[in-house]
Amino acid sequence: MSEPTGNAPFKTQRLVEFHDTDMAGIMHFASFFHYMESAEHEMIRSLGFSVHTEHEGQKLSFPRVSVSCDFHSPARSEDILDIAIRVTKIGTSSVSYDFRFTCEGREVATGAITAVCCSVTPGEPIAAVPLPSDIVEKLKTYAA
Repeated sequence: MSEPTGNAPFKTQRLVEFHDTDMAGIMHFASFFHYMESAEHEMIRSLGFSVHTEHEGQKLSFPRVSVSCDFHSPARSEDILDIAIRVTKIGTSSVSYDFRFTCEGREVATGAITAVCCSVTPGEPIAAVPLPSDIVEKLKTYAA
């Protein structure tokens, strides 16, 4: 993944814990998806809302419709991963993010998530709804 231009990415760190590794002590591929989701939640909370939020009396959630991760070099137990997130696309009802994992400057993995803004009303089907304009403005903080 090339480094996009635009706003600075949201940055966080995560310690690779023993339970996130395989028998060889290398971070298990599935753990990257958990780390991406945790970093995404942290970024969204930093913007003042949540992946489960109420907006103008409507309960909204952001289920994922696409996720991917490419692995470039191993991360091991007790490595500290730097995670950078950029908002790469804001659609009518969706938002896409790119993730870059590094360890001491070494590229470890790159990933992506696309989530859709949905109305979540008990007893009714989940339905995609337009992203509220105030949430769009907040997301632009980390737009590529």
